[in-house]
Amino acid sequence: MIKAVIIEDEEPARKILRYYLEKIEKIEILAECGDGLSGLKAISEIKPDLIFLDIQIPKLNGFEMLELIQEKPEIIFTTAYDQYAIKAFELNAIDYLMKPFSQKRLEEAVIKAINRIENKMQDESSHYRRLIEKLPSPLSRVVVRKGSEINIIPVDQIRYIEAQDDYVMIYYAGGKVLKQQTMKFFEENLPDKDFVRIHRTYIVQVGEIKKLEPYSKDNYLAVLRTGEKLPVSRSGYRRLREELNF
Repeated sequence: MIKAVIIEDEEPARKILRYYLEKIEKIEILAECGDGLSGLKAISEIKPDLIFLDIQIPKLNGFEMLELIQEKPEIIFTTAYDQYAIKAFELNAIDYLMKPFSQKRLEEAVIKAINRIENKMQDESSHYRRLIEKLPSPLSRVVVRKGSEINIIPVDQIRYIEAQDDYVMIYYAGGKVLKQQTMKFFEENLPDKDFVRIHRTYIVQVGEIKKLEPYSKDNYLAVLRTGEKLPVSRSGYRRLREELNF
């Protein structure tokens, strides 16, 4: 049996999906969730093989929820929004069903899912790494785990980001938190009018910079409002000059 979870905020849509799926012998529905947080909890506890996922759901949207899961189920998107279709196929989702869809259309998607699961044709690890890198740009918030808690950090609360091997340390108004993500991702997806990469190790919110201090020939330190000092490379200095127009 293929263990499945439905994550959909509309009750009528869940009922129709359940009705269709009950006619497919190999699918066993183990949970139905109405928002991203309950979906995250169900995936963590059940570890399903397959999820049926709407994108625009409360609390955490579908993409934010997927970023946080450690388990790697296959995904069939079920949504009323066509603007995410290209992204879904780029991420190698099983299928992307536009509401309202027929039972036949759903069965076609499920057959593909069963084949992929049974034959282990998908490199799941690289699939989810690509998924994280394809989040909508520019970012308006960052979702992170801190112990057993899930924190949502608005980007305007981020003071600066520091590279730490395969992770980054995010310094924000509420403290700091480690996240498995690349500096390149944040450089490309944070609002470029607000954030500047001043060094290979640092991305800083421009509004946090109080002044620039000479450090050595052609090198500077960015002094933040908190008094912290961050190194500024030559290329970072050029970017700051372009951004601040001095």
